[in-house]
Amino acid sequence: MALALYTHPDMLAHRPPSWHHERPERLTAVLDALGDASGLDLEPFEAPLADADDLSRVHPPRYVIALDEAEPPSGERPLDPDTWLSPGSTRAARRAAGAVAAAVRRVAAGEADRAFCAVRPPGHHAGPEYPMGFCLYSNAAIGARVAQAAGLRRVAIVDFDVHHGNGTQDIAENDPELFFASIHEAFAWPYTGLPTETGLGNVANAVSPPGAPPALWRRLWEGLMARVADFDPDLIIVSAGFDAHVREPMPDISQQLEEADFAWATGAILEAAKGRARGRVVSSLEGGYDLAALGRSALAHVRALQGG
Repeated sequence: MALALYTHPDMLAHRPPSWHHERPERLTAVLDALGDASGLDLEPFEAPLADADDLSRVHPPRYVIALDEAEPPSGERPLDPDTWLSPGSTRAARRAAGAVAAAVRRVAAGEADRAFCAVRPPGHHAGPEYPMGFCLYSNAAIGARVAQAAGLRRVAIVDFDVHHGNGTQDIAENDPELFFASIHEAFAWPYTGLPTETGLGNVANAVSPPGAPPALWRRLWEGLMARVADFDPDLIIVSAGFDAHVREPMPDISQQLEEADFAWATGAILEAAKGRARGRVVSSLEGGYDLAALGRSALAHVRALQGG
């Protein structure tokens, strides 16, 4: 079965200031890499706008209204030093959340085994009532709630972005039918995600030391995937951030991964999905800010998703 690909050009309209790392060219780099590649079997779909019902599975209506009202008619407006709005930002964020929701519904209906959502803005730092770290809506968590409503009650969200998915953890940690597993760099922003943070026993955090060799990172990821396999979810949702790449420009990041490591990590996810999930995986783009590395890493991830 072809890999479903969800994206939309509206997501290019979200334009933080020109100096900002999270820029429209990121999405273009991913889509260009996929478009130029040979041997992929992708079925493209237009990412819908997330409706109010799906957003409210995670975010209260007052938060959604506040975001809409904060969007400026022109220029840019900061919500915090990292997170900005421009004209079109909230529509882009609804497309990003809508992509994951639609992908989950397609997989839940048996119309696809797996999907990749090429989206921006990212989502894993957004909590129920706060934007943070470039993120407006919690895309992966919304997808998890949609899955539960569609009958896939046990959902694991796995996150290999170099920064801890604090927003996703805030949403998942009190639901015993959700499992959240994250690997991230030690001592890096947002300074959360210690191994001692375990929720109801449904949260697993692995901390990779600064400058860690890929072999160590892989051992930590294997441990997380063993926990996911033990949880035996009906579906795995991936927060696919590629900013642990050795070329990552963020000044506080020093991981050493390359494209092959992300492909390997994807294969480990597919192994963890062989139980109750029967191979069902939906992946959503998070971080990654070197454009060349981002394009190549996303392609490696998609190839592995398709080929497993």
